[in-house]
Amino acid sequence: MHMADALLSPAVGGAMTVVSVATVAYAVKKISKDSLDEKKIPMMGVMGAFVFAAQMINFTIPGTGSSGHIGGGILLAALLGPFPALIVLASVLLVQCLFFADGGLLAYGCNVFNMGICACLLSYKFVYQPIVKKGLTRRNILVASLASSAIGLQIGAFGVVVETFLSGVAELPFESFLILMQPIHLAIGIVEGIVTASVLNFIQSARPDLLSSVAFETKLASSLSMKKVIAPLLIFTALTGGGLSIFASAYPDGLEWSIEGVTGGAEIERDGAIYKTMGGVVERTAFMPDYAFKDSEGAPLETSAAGIVGSVITLAIAGGAGLAVKRLKK
Repeated sequence: MHMADALLSPAVGGAMTVVSVATVAYAVKKISKDSLDEKKIPMMGVMGAFVFAAQMINFTIPGTGSSGHIGGGILLAALLGPFPALIVLASVLLVQCLFFADGGLLAYGCNVFNMGICACLLSYKFVYQPIVKKGLTRRNILVASLASSAIGLQIGAFGVVVETFLSGVAELPFESFLILMQPIHLAIGIVEGIVTASVLNFIQSARPDLLSSVAFETKLASSLSMKKVIAPLLIFTALTGGGLSIFASAYPDGLEWSIEGVTGGAEIERDGAIYKTMGGVVERTAFMPDYAFKDSEGAPLETSAAGIVGSVITLAIAGGAGLAVKRLKK
C-alpha cells in the first residue's frame, strides 16, 4: 500500500508529512527510560529488518488477480510497544523510499500515517491490546492479531482514498476507488493477521515475558535473555529477504489493483516542479529501484541481493534510532 507521489497534491503530501513527523516526534517524547529497555534496542533493529524482508513477499489473493504484503505495524507494536514500533516502521518506509524507490518521497508522510500510525497507535491500542489483556493465550493472540490487522489496514486503506480525494485526483472518484480498496485490503488484512499471530505465538512460546511486558506495560526482567528470539528472527529474515522474496507474487498489490480497476489500467502521472524535485532526489539515492539494479530487468539474484542489503540497512537504521532515543532519554 505504498503510495506514489502522483497520487497526491503537494498540499496534501506536505500536510501529511508534517502530521507524521509530528506524530513520530510525539512517539519519541512518550517513550520513557523504562519502557525502552536496552534489550529492546537490538529487537528494534532485528524486527525492522524482519518487516522489511517480509514486505518483499507479495502473496496472491485468490480469485482477484491481486496480491498483498504485510504491513507489520501490529507485529511491531505487540513486541516493542506502540511508540517504538512507529519509529521502526517509519525507518522501514524511509529505507524503502530512498534506496529502493518503493513509495514516493512526497508521499512518505501519507505512507507513515496509513501503514504506521493507523496500525501502531490506533488499531493496536483500541483493538489488539484490550483483547490480549484478557489473557495471552494462543486463541486471544490469534483473535487480536486478526481483528487488529484487518481493522488497521481498513483504516489505512480508507486514508489512501481520502488523501487522493483531497488531492483532487480526478482519475480516482471517491466512491469507485473506495469500493475496490476496502474489500481487497480486508482480505490482505486477514492474511496479515494469520502471519502476525503465527510469529507472536512462536515468540510467546520462547519468551512469554516479552509479550506480557508490552501488553501490560511492565518492565522486562533484567535476567531475561533475548537470544532465543533474536537468533531465529535473524535466520528467518535472511531466508525471507534472500530466498523467499524471489517467489513473490507478480500480481499488482491491493492499491495498484484498485487503481487499475478504476482507471482501466492507465498509470497516473503528474507534472510539476515538486514532483520532479522529489523524484530527482529518489533517483539519486535509490541504488536498487524496484529491488533491482538500475537499467536491469530484475533477475532473481538481484531481488535476493536487495532483500539482504535492505534488511541490513534497515537493521542499522532502526537499531540506531532506538539507541539514539535511549541516549536522548538519558
